[in-house]
Amino acid sequence: MLIYVPPENPNSTNLRIVLECLRDGGVIIYPTDTVYGIGCDINCLEAVERICTIKKINPKKANFSFICYDLSHISDFTKHIDTPIYKLMNKTLPGPFTYILQANNKVPKLFKSKKKTVGIRIPDNDICREIVKELGNPLMSTSIRDEDDIVEYTTDPEIIYENYKNFVDVVVHGGYGKNEPSTVVDCSDGNVTIIRQGVGNLDDYV
Repeated sequence: MLIYVPPENPNSTNLRIVLECLRDGGVIIYPTDTVYGIGCDINCLEAVERICTIKKINPKKANFSFICYDLSHISDFTKHIDTPIYKLMNKTLPGPFTYILQANNKVPKLFKSKKKTVGIRIPDNDICREIVKELGNPLMSTSIRDEDDIVEYTTDPEIIYENYKNFVDVVVHGGYGKNEPSTVVDCSDGNVTIIRQGVGNLDDYV
């Protein structure tokens, strides 16, 4: 199902359909402030496993991100965050950054793995943040990559729908996405290390 959700007013009737899908254990594709992502409610293990099957990845080794509404969610999944790192996150989020942090004991239980880190994302996109806010739980998320050797990320949600309509329950049409992913910042050892340069530029916030 392709569902249009207006970016300027995401809290619409169509958003209710997306939320019902997630609460029923569904898998959705949705816009962020960078590329489109595929995700589900983090508490639905079957949906997580479906995404792993779609992406052809091992759930015990997968590097998923949690899409959160704001920083109030992160203490549910992470260990103590040093003050300088918390201040950096507070400056840069919502924004096109994924922060790798030390995971607390809840994360391995969610994925039946021994994961010691977790990626935290708070995109500057009202659609996905409204979904998370209304759902009451973060989304387990990973990027949609294209099979094309030249086009790494598909930006057109209608093309994404054609490619994934037989694999996911809902594709949320929120306008064209970008073709560059978020910047990944590893803070799991207490230092700030960029492990993938994407849309976000930390120098803009220093």
